[in-house]
Amino acid sequence: MTNADAWSATPPTADLVLADGTVIEGHGLGAVGSAPGEVCFNTAITGYQEILTDPSYAGQIITFTFSHIGNIGANDEDIETVNLAGASGVRGAVLRADVTAPSNYRAARALDEWLKARGIIAIAGVDTRALTARIRESGMPNAVIAHAPDGRFDFDDLKEQASAWPGLEGMDLAKSVTTGQSFEWNETPWQWDEGYGHQTAPKYHLVVIDYGIKRNILRLLADQGCRVTVLPATATPDDVLSLKPDGVFLSNGPGDPAATGEYALPAIRAAIDSGVPVFGICLGHQLLGLALGGKTKKMHQGHHGTNHPVMDRTTDKVEITSMNHGFAVDADSLPDTVEETHVSLFDGSNCGLQVKGKPIFSVQYHPEASPGPRDSHYLFTRFINLIRERKGDQPLPERAA
Repeated sequence: MTNADAWSATPPTADLVLADGTVIEGHGLGAVGSAPGEVCFNTAITGYQEILTDPSYAGQIITFTFSHIGNIGANDEDIETVNLAGASGVRGAVLRADVTAPSNYRAARALDEWLKARGIIAIAGVDTRALTARIRESGMPNAVIAHAPDGRFDFDDLKEQASAWPGLEGMDLAKSVTTGQSFEWNETPWQWDEGYGHQTAPKYHLVVIDYGIKRNILRLLADQGCRVTVLPATATPDDVLSLKPDGVFLSNGPGDPAATGEYALPAIRAAIDSGVPVFGICLGHQLLGLALGGKTKKMHQGHHGTNHPVMDRTTDKVEITSMNHGFAVDADSLPDTVEETHVSLFDGSNCGLQVKGKPIFSVQYHPEASPGPRDSHYLFTRFINLIRERKGDQPLPERAA
């Protein structure tokens, strides 16, 4: 090797091209090609596989602020899409450090191989701290992430793609990640050295409307003694009420709630009018707010991470929560019949609501803790207790896992 060879720079094999024309270079991994999306940042230090398979991230390019992503590999147990092979809709991932060989007894494959199999483009070697600071100052930009092993890029085309992408505001993405048909769910949470269990003696029947639901939410609902029937996001009022549910659950999901609400609100309002308990999470929370007469709004940088403090005003306790949302319910738009129950201690934004005198409530964050802290597991018990009360059964104690 000559001195010239030793000092020659390795050409970048991936680029993140922002809508304003900024080009960020790095090393490519995962799928080859290009994809537009909205760039957000996530502050979690664990759970990258759950994050990358969370349908709530559809349409987004995720910047991980934690440096070491991929060092525990990937497996089939930590996937959050209901269809294990199904795409979550994540458009790409931005990493600080190059991915090392996996070092964990549960690892089944390396992250690069896993990303390729799932069609997710990634770029490593990026100053994610600087990119995160930019997002905090200027908001979440539209961009294109591109990976070409030969290092050849048409930057004019990539810049045009980035500027032409319309952004998440006004975009309905629930239809792209929801189930195509109804199905039953009975899997329960993972136990050390045993794996996942199954619900064999359900006492209550829940109808779940799937706007992009995560597997672990379904597991926790089944673990509460429920037979779970999952319906598509496009479910009609008759689809829901003909099943005679004991409760209705509104799932997490991606996109602009106002756009999804154009077809989703009739079924939600029918559930409200039926008198059965209703519980919503994330997009389900936002859609419930719309169904009750409130409004939603786009956030500057959103909330994405597993360290978000939230005040539960019904108990005066603070819980550390897992969050992933770029839209929020406007608390000032809620009618007098609705009470704000949870608020973010980061920025004061709405994180929960309940209807006064009715068994209807929702939260903005992800209490199933996949990934994240388990402070909020009590909410699933709170929901089931509303059903138990309606059935004349004794309530269960609320507690975190």
